[in-house]
Amino acid sequence: MKAARVEKLISAIDIGSSKVSALIAGRTDTGELIVLGTGQRESRGVTRGYVSDIEQAELSVRHAVEQAERIAGINIERVWVGMSSGGLDSLLAPVEIELGGYRITQEDVDQLLQAGRANIHTGGKMPLHIRPTLYSLDGVGGVANPVGLHADRLGVDIHVVLADQSPVRNIDMTVRAAHLDVESIVVAPVATGLACLTAEERELGVALVEFGAAVTNVSVFIGGMLVGLETIQKGASDITDDIASTFGIRRAQAERLKCFHGSALTSPRDHQEVLEVGPDENGTEAGTHAPRITKAQLNAVVCQRVDSIVSEIGRALKTLGFSGPSSHQIVLTGGGAELKGIAEHMQGALGRTVRIGRPAGLNGLPEAHSGPAFSTLVGLIHYAAIDRVDLKSGYDLHGDHMPSGMPSLFERIKRAIRENF
Repeated sequence: MKAARVEKLISAIDIGSSKVSALIAGRTDTGELIVLGTGQRESRGVTRGYVSDIEQAELSVRHAVEQAERIAGINIERVWVGMSSGGLDSLLAPVEIELGGYRITQEDVDQLLQAGRANIHTGGKMPLHIRPTLYSLDGVGGVANPVGLHADRLGVDIHVVLADQSPVRNIDMTVRAAHLDVESIVVAPVATGLACLTAEERELGVALVEFGAAVTNVSVFIGGMLVGLETIQKGASDITDDIASTFGIRRAQAERLKCFHGSALTSPRDHQEVLEVGPDENGTEAGTHAPRITKAQLNAVVCQRVDSIVSEIGRALKTLGFSGPSSHQIVLTGGGAELKGIAEHMQGALGRTVRIGRPAGLNGLPEAHSGPAFSTLVGLIHYAAIDRVDLKSGYDLHGDHMPSGMPSLFERIKRAIRENF
């Protein structure tokens, strides 16, 4: 059998608070996505998802990319970049026009999108995604292509995902400092949803919780798209910090205890198990003065912090309107999802079904990069590979202000619609 031929290279970088990861993939002539190379480095110069030191962050990006390039045997020039923090916000700008029962033409669709211009209020933020959702005819939604149909009224919700301008530009500068062009900056929940959620989940309604190292994003999908998100400035690294401060040990030792022995579920047997603290980040053993820590003591600290974060997740879901009979499914992903018992703990606390979301859809993904911690990275490849109408294209990340010429934006909207309908 003839081997599939790679027609297009796609490269992605996920700049997180604990790690920077890179992935080079190829789309074959059969439509498959295959992994060509991966790389990972400890994240430096990034605090709670924000770039705080461009030089340090650029080195992390450069090293992760170089590792992926060595494995793939190729050099890359352009990348898709994920963004998990930075004042993220989501809104829907509804618009409707009167047609008088006539048959809908492409010009009517163009007029509708032009009318939506006044309904997009960014509030000084930078739009990272602008997409028309499904159209509505006489108030009845769910229409993908209205051209050729009859209606008295034609409507659409324009979905906009926003971020603060400075964090976006700092990420852009960091990647460009590593001599890479930025194809686009993609909001992490948009990418992660493609990697972890089924099409049916996105359509019927689901909450996606990305439990990262320092940031937890809570987003809601319905009708096939992200419709709201909230960011919590807490994550799995806060559990590590609590362990380190409670027992007076080094952070590296606390991280090891959390990963190997920590659990969000408790058991009476935990009182009988005494844990080895282990060496610090320099390889120095704890010695005879190391504290005596039982598994029960460790998990008490873990559960206290998990309870606090899950409580905030619950408040975020309430703010997002995730309630009612159809709002029962939660998908948990991110590095924090690897904590033992976390899904069961969250399910009991929130009273909803919780499953762990792992990235899917890429052939040849190494086992080390197949866990929940790499969902955004894999999702960026999916986002770059699919045909989509994202009307943000053309925004300048380097200018002092976002483009104020909305007509030019909607010229791009009209062109995108013509190409896809």
